Amino acid sequence: MNEFKALGIDEDILRVIETMGFTEPTEVQKQAIPLVIALKDVIAGSATGSGKTLAFGAGIIHHVRKGSGIQALILAPTRELAEQISEALRVFSKHKQLLVAPIYGGVALNPQFSILERADIVVGTPGRILDHLQRGTIDFSRVKHLVLDEA
Repeated sequence: MNEFKALGIDEDILRVIETMGFTEPTEVQKQAIPLVIALKDVIAGSATGSGKTLAFGAGIIHHVRKGSGIQALILAPTRELAEQISEALRVFSKHKQLLVAPIYGGVALNPQFSILERADIVVGTPGRILDHLQRGTIDFSRVKHLVLDEA
């Protein structure tokens, strides 16, 4: 756990990591987390299951403040991946009670309107995000973090 703490991870996230049984960071986490926390641009590639979501998520969650508008946008190629990332970020941010909004096609737009008004982090597919942009139902003026997952 001390290795995770040395990366500069927020105490709230450290508690979740400990609860999940992670004992030491993966290589991508060791390299990416300090850079994301320092608000640096990062391009990272690693195998499936190597901890990339925590690698970018820990830094984003560190900076995002509840109720301050959409501060992070994560684009994913499929609704399944968007849902998976959203769930992981919900778990990692549970002590901060951030609202992570999964936004993708194949479901009704109307329920997404209200969640977008309250969201702190949006995880979505490009097509549905563009749809909301064109409708004016999404506000990215406060976004400080952008992740292109599986780009």
